[in-house]
Amino acid sequence: MKVRIDIDTRTFVRFWLVMIGFALAALAIYSARTALIILGTSFFLAMALNVPVAALSKWLPGKSRVGATALSYVAVVAILIGVVAFVIPPIVQQTAKFAQNIPTMVETVTSQWQGVGGFIEEYNLQEQVDTAMESIKQNASSWAAGIGQGFVSGVGSFFGFVTASILVLVLTFLMLVEGPAWRRKWLSIYQDNDRMKRHKMLVDRMYGVVTGYVTGQLTVSAIGATAAALAVFLLSVFIPEVPANLAMPTAAITFVLSLIPMFGAMIGGTIVTLLLLFNNIPAGIIYAVYFVVYQQVENNFISPHIQAKKIDLSALAVLASVTIGIYVFGVVGGIIAIPIAGCVRVLIEYYLAKARDMREQSKKPIAKLVKKLQGDEV
Repeated sequence: MKVRIDIDTRTFVRFWLVMIGFALAALAIYSARTALIILGTSFFLAMALNVPVAALSKWLPGKSRVGATALSYVAVVAILIGVVAFVIPPIVQQTAKFAQNIPTMVETVTSQWQGVGGFIEEYNLQEQVDTAMESIKQNASSWAAGIGQGFVSGVGSFFGFVTASILVLVLTFLMLVEGPAWRRKWLSIYQDNDRMKRHKMLVDRMYGVVTGYVTGQLTVSAIGATAAALAVFLLSVFIPEVPANLAMPTAAITFVLSLIPMFGAMIGGTIVTLLLLFNNIPAGIIYAVYFVVYQQVENNFISPHIQAKKIDLSALAVLASVTIGIYVFGVVGGIIAIPIAGCVRVLIEYYLAKARDMREQSKKPIAKLVKKLQGDEV
């Protein structure tokens, strides 16, 4: 049995126009993804910094929000300078110490290589070694070209990152200064006072999710920095070659880099491990083992537990949102995944509660009568 479906030309054209519109919108969003990421990052930072800026503006003459924002920026820059002052000198010191120990290491490697040379001669492996060395020489030019291209690309990426960072800072500053005025304009649009109050409450709850996430991330980073500094201090007690003054730079490095989800802690742990290896190889290995174990504890227990309390999400939801954010949007997605998941939870709860209230209202006798009368009128 054949079924024939007739579609008029207007419906056919309208359908394809809608499909083309969706495709163009998706293409526009994809083309503007960098700008959207910059705007989203600025908005997220503005929401996170709004609490200290609002508190500081109350103490300034005239309650100047511009002055409070400027002072907050100065405080952040001062903290960054302090972190650099704690971190850079020990790194330079340990690097210089490593450079001084290079001759001894070369002598050790040379003595070991002599034993390897005897092994090669004994088992007639010189031909294979020469072939491998010749292959390395032939490929050296292509490796050098690849390194040069990578360096040029890295320089371009660095300047692109600097430009994006400046845009984020400027946009964040303007959002902090003009944010309250835009909020008042948004609220003045409403004609229904009850709806305005409901939506204002909804936005305030979502704002609380973002600020709670920032507080939770700072707490997790502080715990990790304290534990890392304590580990390095204990190593300096039991291994004399490890200087005790590495504890403070370790705390600073771990705290700052741990603010970046997923990858930041790994970068910080690698830097500290290298600093310890410059002084004592067993100390570096011990710290690397400690870091791996602590990361498992933090990622599976500490961070999900703290973030779940701050944004009222289960540990499973926190881990799932971070995983989706990382694999879909990269590092930026990992940073904003948790607060977005919390905001989505707030929206779902709001609309579920609204639907429940509407069902309860529809069950009341008076509501049923009004609905019946309206149906009779129609």
